[in-house]
Amino acid sequence: MKKLLTALLFAPLVALASGAGMHLDKAPDVQGDQAALQSGARTFVNYCLNCHGASFVRYSRLTDLGLTEQQIRENLMFTAVKIGEPMRVAARPDEQKLWFGAAPPDLTLVARARASEDGSGADWLYTYLRSFYVDEKRPTGWNNTIFANVGMPHVLWQLQGLQVLNHDHKLELAVPGTLSPAEYDKQIADLVGFLVWMSEPHAGFRRQIGFGVLAFLVVLFGVSYALKKAYWKDVK
Repeated sequence: MKKLLTALLFAPLVALASGAGMHLDKAPDVQGDQAALQSGARTFVNYCLNCHGASFVRYSRLTDLGLTEQQIRENLMFTAVKIGEPMRVAARPDEQKLWFGAAPPDLTLVARARASEDGSGADWLYTYLRSFYVDEKRPTGWNNTIFANVGMPHVLWQLQGLQVLNHDHKLELAVPGTLSPAEYDKQIADLVGFLVWMSEPHAGFRRQIGFGVLAFLVVLFGVSYALKKAYWKDVK
């Protein structure tokens, strides 16, 4: 039992080393869409933060997504009192270790961890969270097409519904969920977008600086070229 619980808790990070060579669906890029990132934050808080913390990100950082501190307090802060606190689970790590044998892994850098291996962080997470299917042979009742014998249960099954493998070993929706397939894909895209943003909140700012530097260099080149022509125009 202890080994099973440990597998369940560490499945998200263990899964990062799985699925090599598998086809990955392209995750929509929602980094410039504040509404999508806000939606992803809601999904993360309601479905992921129950067990997995994001302790390298403070709730106050969510104001970067266009949320006010009041909105964060009323809608996203269920395990904290002050807006400046990290996004931790309510239970302490020592309590979780006592209950489960190991503390659940922090998900702050989960997208970045996968991307550091082969650059597929967002695509892997997007495909993984849409590829669960019912498997009565597994202890949790779930399996995954890109992570065989996954230990993590499908916590979003009520939204997606029940998928099964057909005779061609393709995923098939047997029982619809509360969301349509398109709506579920959108919610997963938002969640993955938030995980990507959370792993590197300053990425957008750095891109802006990069574009600014490139624009400056273009202008500087033009000025330098004009000066060069003016200086050498009388030189034969």
